[in-house]
Amino acid sequence: MYAIVEIAGHQFKVEKDQKVFVNRLQTEEGKKVSFDNVLLVADGDKVTVGAPAIDGAQVGAKVLKHLKGDKVIVFKKKRRKGYRVKNGHRQSLTEIVIESIAASGAKKAAPAKATKKAEPKAEVEAPKAKPAAKKAEAAAPKEKPAAKKAEATQDLSKLTVAELKEMAKAKGVEGISSMKKADLIAALS
Repeated sequence: MYAIVEIAGHQFKVEKDQKVFVNRLQTEEGKKVSFDNVLLVADGDKVTVGAPAIDGAQVGAKVLKHLKGDKVIVFKKKRRKGYRVKNGHRQSLTEIVIESIAASGAKKAAPAKATKKAEPKAEVEAPKAKPAAKKAEAAAPKEKPAAKKAEATQDLSKLTVAELKEMAKAKGVEGISSMKKADLIAALS
């Protein structure tokens, strides 16, 4: 059984009891760490591919030690110009050993990130619904213009520049093409 998992920005093909050198992790030596961004799990002839990751799949590992990789020499030269620069680099690495590969039934490590990702989707959906709401407002008889004006002044900062320009165009404001968001809000208030 093997899995392809993303660890610290790189993809690795891992098996149980395999030692892997990955970019430096912030976990202490001897601690266990789990990776839930599993892209593929193969168990014999059964292969499960995620889109992009498999829900519920998890790879468990233990941090063995932190170390530095081999020195890499970076030498730059321009011929006939007297330009020579020599630099060296040693990558910070962490050695881990894969302890388990769970194809399903594992819990996500960070549910807080999932809630943060759900909130922007709601913001994206809201502007799509606004043109339909504007059409409904135009068809419905006007009720309480003072209340609508108060709502409009509060919501202006949440609108995009394109939406503010449409509102200014509807009100007949001139010179909107060169206005910034703050100028548009001031003109509509």
